[in-house]
Amino acid sequence: MEKCPVTIVVARAQNGVIGRGGKLPWHLPADLKRFKQLTMGSAMVMGRRTFDSLPGILPGRRHIVLTRDRNWFAIGAEKACGAQAALDLAGGEPVSVIGGADIFALFLPLADRIELTEVLEDIQGDTSWPDPRHSGDWREVSSELHPAEDGRPAFRFVTLERG
Repeated sequence: MEKCPVTIVVARAQNGVIGRGGKLPWHLPADLKRFKQLTMGSAMVMGRRTFDSLPGILPGRRHIVLTRDRNWFAIGAEKACGAQAALDLAGGEPVSVIGGADIFALFLPLADRIELTEVLEDIQGDTSWPDPRHSGDWREVSSELHPAEDGRPAFRFVTLERG
């Protein structure tokens, strides 16, 4: 079977924070719109806590949930017990890895691209993920700056590719 493209889709504050209390610690409508556009039509791979944080099944996307709980079940979701099992379930479809931190770390060596929303502030939170650019394996191929407005922090949309 041909390798499916794997993209990590992550929003990260400049201090590494990606979550607080099981949710995003910011509200950026442009990021939510971009998330929908990037993941539409893909097999989204996530951990169980990320799945639980969603408002429900997101239309137009498959939901593949990694969990160690062999008895876990949710209507509209497919269960996988590891990275390879998730990729096998995707069956060659593009894969969007959407979190959390442990799932990002698990898929980082398998990813072809990272679609990063870089929140340009230090944000308080309880979940973080290191900047993948520090590994030297990733190069920035595009960036789009969005200034702070309406009490929301400035942010950048960044695309990283391996190599």
